[in-house]
Amino acid sequence: MGTPRVPVRTVLFRSERSGLTYRVPALLPVGPGPTLLAFAEQRLSPNDAHAHRLVQRRGTLAGGSVQWGAARVLGAAALEEHRSMNPCPVLDARTGTVFLFFVAVRGQTPEAAQISTGRNAARLCCVTSRDAGRTWSRARDITEPPVGGTVSDWATFAVGPGHGIQLRSGRLLVPAYTYRVDRRECFGKICRTSPHAFAFYSDDHGQTWHHGGLVSNLRSGECQLAVVDRGQAGSVLYCNARSPLGSRVQALSTDQGTSFLPGELVPTLAETARGCQGSILGFPAPPSSRSSDEGWSLGSRKTPFLPNLCSEVQESPEEGAGDTQGGGGLGGTEGYGDGPWGPGPREPSPGPGLGGDWRACTPQLTRLPVALYQSPTWLLYSHPAGRRARLHMGIHLSRFPLDPHSWTEPWVIYQGPSGYSDLASIGPTAEGSLTFACLYENGARVSYEEISFCVFSLREVLENVLPGPSPTSLGSKPREPCWPS
Repeated sequence: MGTPRVPVRTVLFRSERSGLTYRVPALLPVGPGPTLLAFAEQRLSPNDAHAHRLVQRRGTLAGGSVQWGAARVLGAAALEEHRSMNPCPVLDARTGTVFLFFVAVRGQTPEAAQISTGRNAARLCCVTSRDAGRTWSRARDITEPPVGGTVSDWATFAVGPGHGIQLRSGRLLVPAYTYRVDRRECFGKICRTSPHAFAFYSDDHGQTWHHGGLVSNLRSGECQLAVVDRGQAGSVLYCNARSPLGSRVQALSTDQGTSFLPGELVPTLAETARGCQGSILGFPAPPSSRSSDEGWSLGSRKTPFLPNLCSEVQESPEEGAGDTQGGGGLGGTEGYGDGPWGPGPREPSPGPGLGGDWRACTPQLTRLPVALYQSPTWLLYSHPAGRRARLHMGIHLSRFPLDPHSWTEPWVIYQGPSGYSDLASIGPTAEGSLTFACLYENGARVSYEEISFCVFSLREVLENVLPGPSPTSLGSKPREPCWPS
């Protein structure tokens, strides 16, 4: 395969000697062209309590390169006496409206203080643009009714960070996470909290928003979403989340994000020692790969299993122990039209952690439908490759997204300190290969010195990623009922 190529990068945001720091990137393509919108937090220092405002740069793709406009502070994306954090853009392709979600946090209240006291200081906000990010509306505080009375059970919450997605049904989805208060009174203090990923959603082009059910059985935080097309078996929503459990957590939704099935660990995607945000992106597999793949032909005995699609779950004692008082937080348009969805959105149903029945479930080891061998959807994932520290930005590929063992080893696109990132699909190259972009934190000494942008093709991914484990087969050890042991 030779020496892996490293994509050329362009620095979009750079920390200043004054202490001004740029963190938490988000990237959104807006067609036609496309125009690329790059967002970040502007902080008065690297400390997340010193986050200030959101900043943006607009890029135009032309002739295989991107021309970037000047950086500007989004003064409209703010609430008085609050700091703006976690940019999370999503495009409504039917109306051409860009929604930029963020959380506005009161004063300099750190996330750890909210977790330890159980007193939420975050508000759910958004601004909108109808001209591809040239101008923005005033900020809307839409905490009510999406969060509403639930906030009394949440020590804090946040969106993304990174991009949201739109489904073929038109539903808009904004990834999010919360620290749920599991036990409030313990000598007058919060006794136990635990982080859980979920999504906010809208079925009326962003006029009203709702919160979906939590990934309740495993501790999971900052997350992103992708649609996974299973051919004749329909589509599912895939969630990939940060976790303090040593590896990433994935969970599936069969009702467009209204609820999530129990999550499972992804052993091939290791977390750094304290965890780090990562980005996920779904895209159509190249036609030549859809009929077969190594070890996955229609005549193969290596028939993989679906994840355990349990509707009820009992919390594992190991995973039930949430973060204790004083514990720190987890850290400071998916292809519109992908895959056929079933009937319209269903009303939220109670689930574990939201009033549901916490009973043990029965393992369901189901053979994958023949259509899944065609692998209509592949996934990309970006995350630092270092296991002990945030080092070496890596790109991973999964040709069989529902199998948590299917991820490749990373293609390292930046050697050195690296942090948060966001992926986007920006169209085909002149040769017809899919093209992707990555916006990521990086530096020479620490991971937040710069936020850089780079472009690479699917062909380059395939030439540079290292093979991963073989897909789960009939001969593999059966999985546990609903959670890792």
